[in-house]
Amino acid sequence: MSGLLGNHFMTQIGILVHDIEKVSQAYADFFGLDKPQISITDTADIARTEYNGGGTGSRAKLAFFDMGSLQLELIEPDHQPSTWRDYLNEHGEGVHHIAFVVEGMKDKIMLLEGKGFPLQQKGEYTGGRYAYMDTFKELKVVLELLENDNDNSNNKDQ
Repeated sequence: MSGLLGNHFMTQIGILVHDIEKVSQAYADFFGLDKPQISITDTADIARTEYNGGGTGSRAKLAFFDMGSLQLELIEPDHQPSTWRDYLNEHGEGVHHIAFVVEGMKDKIMLLEGKGFPLQQKGEYTGGRYAYMDTFKELKVVLELLENDNDNSNNKDQ
């Protein structure tokens, strides 16, 4: 059985933080790794971010650590409405999501919504798209779907 996502290979753990510079340095020191470059998510016109069904200008600072088969993502959100900001305000710093790479993002979103897991936030990034599904009540964490454009011949957004 392949489950709802078509695979069970976790690719990322996302952690919300108030101070990405401080926390990324702490992770680098703890694991003896280089501190990663901190990036900022794309502007709304590029990212096309939607939160709870409406557009948002929300952005976040991101830092990524490659930890073997898993990637650790640190996220410091701005103060615009987003899953990141609301979760940080309600729960404080800590794990926000676990992520899985999927194929057929729209179908996976519809399937999960049909099972009672609503779409919380979605957007685009260079080379793909993401969607946060509200699985917290059942799974105690938000689930992120990642779909990458590996095959440019099928990329309709180019």
